[in-house]
Amino acid sequence: MDVVDSDELLRRIQRARDWAGREEESWKARTGEMQADDPDGARRAEVFGSAFETVRKVLDEIVSPGRST
Repeated sequence: MDVVDSDELLRRIQRARDWAGREEESWKARTGEMQADDPDGARRAEVFGSAFETVRKVLDEIVSPGRST
């Protein structure tokens, strides 16, 4: 098990937040692309996009309490 200081923990949270943001954008883009050809896939992509949005918002709140949108 790694023991990390608070600065390293914050860096890891920020990296996770950035990754969740990229995944959110990617899945939401897929939703639009799949809408006409694969409605079921588009719905799944929308769910994944919403899930990553939630993760990003939670991590935003941890990094900057009270400032997230």
